[in-house]
Amino acid sequence: MAESFLFDIASSLLGKLASYAYEEVSRAYGVYEDLQGFKDTLSIVSGVLFDAEEKKNQHHALHEWLRQIQNICFEAEDVMDEFELLDKQKKVQKASGSTRVKVRHFFSSSNSVIFRPRMAEQIKGIRARLDKVAADGVRFGLTSVDPGHFVQQREMTYPDIDASSVIGREDDKDEIIHLLMQTHLHSNYDGDRSMTVIPIVGIGGSGKTTLAKSVFNDKRVDQLFELKMWVCVSNDFDMKKIIIQMINSAAVSFLTSSSTPSSCLAHQENINNLDIVQLVSRLRLKVLGQKFLVVLDDVWNDDRAKWLELKDLIKVGAPGSKIIVTTRSNSIAKMMGDVPLCVLEGLCPEDCLSLFVKWAFKEGEEKQYPNLVEIGNEIVKKCQGIPLAVRTLASSLFSNFDISKWEYVRDSEMWNLEQKQDDILPALKLSYDQMPSCLRHCFTYFSLYPKDYNFNSYEMCSHWVALGLVHCHNESETLESIARKCIDELQSRSFIMDVIDLGFICHFKVHDLIYDLALYIAREDFAVVESHTRNISQHVKHLSFVENESDDHALFPNSRSVRSILFPTMGLGLESESVLDTWVTRYKYLRYLNLSDSSFETMSNSISKLEHLRFLDLSRNDKIRTLPNSICKLLHLQVLILSGCTMLENLPKGLGKLISLRHLTITTKQSVLPLGEFENLIHLQILSFHFCDNLKFLFRTKLPSIRELYFESCGCLESLPLNIFPKLQTLYINNCDKLNLLLNNECPEQTLRMKHLYLIGFSTLVTLPGWIACAMDTLETLVISNLSGLKMLPVFLTTMTRLKRLYITNCSQLLGFTSDMRHLTALEDFRIKGCPVLCSRCQPLYGEYWPMISHIKSTFIGKVTIEEEELLGGYPF
Repeated sequence: MAESFLFDIASSLLGKLASYAYEEVSRAYGVYEDLQGFKDTLSIVSGVLFDAEEKKNQHHALHEWLRQIQNICFEAEDVMDEFELLDKQKKVQKASGSTRVKVRHFFSSSNSVIFRPRMAEQIKGIRARLDKVAADGVRFGLTSVDPGHFVQQREMTYPDIDASSVIGREDDKDEIIHLLMQTHLHSNYDGDRSMTVIPIVGIGGSGKTTLAKSVFNDKRVDQLFELKMWVCVSNDFDMKKIIIQMINSAAVSFLTSSSTPSSCLAHQENINNLDIVQLVSRLRLKVLGQKFLVVLDDVWNDDRAKWLELKDLIKVGAPGSKIIVTTRSNSIAKMMGDVPLCVLEGLCPEDCLSLFVKWAFKEGEEKQYPNLVEIGNEIVKKCQGIPLAVRTLASSLFSNFDISKWEYVRDSEMWNLEQKQDDILPALKLSYDQMPSCLRHCFTYFSLYPKDYNFNSYEMCSHWVALGLVHCHNESETLESIARKCIDELQSRSFIMDVIDLGFICHFKVHDLIYDLALYIAREDFAVVESHTRNISQHVKHLSFVENESDDHALFPNSRSVRSILFPTMGLGLESESVLDTWVTRYKYLRYLNLSDSSFETMSNSISKLEHLRFLDLSRNDKIRTLPNSICKLLHLQVLILSGCTMLENLPKGLGKLISLRHLTITTKQSVLPLGEFENLIHLQILSFHFCDNLKFLFRTKLPSIRELYFESCGCLESLPLNIFPKLQTLYINNCDKLNLLLNNECPEQTLRMKHLYLIGFSTLVTLPGWIACAMDTLETLVISNLSGLKMLPVFLTTMTRLKRLYITNCSQLLGFTSDMRHLTALEDFRIKGCPVLCSRCQPLYGEYWPMISHIKSTFIGKVTIEEEELLGGYPF
């Protein structure tokens, strides 16, 4: 059985049952007494859930007991959901002013003659089952446990996790850089001296990738090579994927002042459609005559023929080119390497303790707690010198001075789990156990994505919100902002890595061993479906398809509790409409349905049967021409994504009935949008237009709920009146050639609440719009890219006292600053790329502007990392 999160589910149900709204509707439908009885029993059961979790490994029968309660809670949640749906149907009925006949036709399930007895029967059945299961639990002798005793919530923390700070690997780094500096090194297999392979080998979590990145980003290495490429190889050694990564990486490396991040992304999208012959030709052209460095990270392939094939492809580079390979396998390292292996042993005890102290305490704080340092030393000894285990456990104890928590980690029986060779799951599981229950629940959803997946905060937060994993206790906060705090907390505990924060969205990865931990915890409730999958548990609640879906309908479980279906792999989607029909019939309680990159031409009206759906993603379905109007019956729907549906003629009629909608992303051929529909979307916070080629103008009426607004490649859009979005916090505009940023914005709101502004691809703009100054008290992120006519930054820029991030890329005529950058006291991240004169003036130590910016915590002058360059201009949704 997967990790149980019954306490969270039960608490959520109890909160709903205690609300006035549920009391009112339950009395109206004659089910108040039964719901109160269910609530009372659930309250008693909730008190012993933590004790049951603690004892389930000693009493096997407790597994089944917890499973039964979980199933009952999910059924109760579905029933409660129907009450909410009924309330929303009545609101739509009242707003529409339609006749009783029309409403009954549109919402037949709201007929109280049908609804009352059906719901009463369901509630009575659920109450009876819970009473019986609760009575059965008496034989286990469970006692009520205070949740605070089991898991203690801690304050949000943000320790410095700079990946360049490599403790205990300095000698390894210097050794590798020394090898890179040598022009000719002897080759093991054929005497070829034009290119040398340097292997880094070590067990999982030993720091191979961190060491490789440290070398890759070292300034000494920049001076050695004309071209650098980073390729994440992982489990398979797919030649086409590797070549595409190398071409994309080379394209980024070769970006000039006339190139933009968005044009680089477009290039990446185009080459995916090339055949292998074209790709090989493109790659060889990129590396021809260039002295290059390639990092092949996380290689598992032991097929020497494939390796030699790849090596032969890139031999056209200049002499002195190098390849760094990281792998867990000695045999693979020897097969690929041309020099003695760089074997990463476990860190020495002193370095391990230094690493532990760095992550468990603020700087110098450990001197105040010598007793905790001593316990930490004992914990470190059990980590077997593995940096990831040390760092993760230390992060879980950061700024926690309760000695009992430290002793719990040191003495836990998790260390005695039977392990596979080189397995450090016990250490990671201990850190996982220290997290609050809701955070542990969110973490398990990483298991639905492929290893080495590039996550972004938006997709994870949307999934958590759709499934009700996060709860809002403060009206000033949104569910999305609370979910984003979960991302920050996971980062602070070292459960995610390589975080690139762009303000409104952040991108990150999950280490292989952390991913293995998510799989270990998720087990049968989560299923990743691959081509070789032959059996799926009947208890499964979340399905993820990472390869072409099976046409075997019998493979899919009949369980009514399936909550999520997704296709996380770019370019892979649903091909069979009959499979979709099967899912709609079987899984009517779905909350999350991601059908991105699918290829069906029509969608059945039956989609309206998924009344509980919160999230529907149809992005990049480039065959679908129309959507059924019945999609507007999904009154619980919070997110609808239609970006990349380039053949879509019109939006479905009745869009305004989606009264729960908070996020809408559109690709449509319409030139005029139905204002009346949008006026009814009173909860809509995120509105996004993607490749709306015919759209010229937006509305004139205010849309006061909109907080985030995105425009991507809307070539005919002429004006954007900002005064109709009084609560706008994020504005992203990319590749909208005809848009006049000054038109209709002569007199904007007295002040703007904008926090994040992205202006990309305005070649005729010679100065930044003056209305930006109206956001001087709130702006935190400003990104300007490919403004080839921009010559000077405005004076008002230095009044942005809350500005944290300033990125300037590919503004070739930009010459300098207008005043002292030191006025930007909050600025933490400053990057300049593709601005020749300005980059020269900002060079560390020697540039005339360096004294103005030297105080900034993070600066990149002249170039940024590959990941940052790709993501900076990338469309987030």
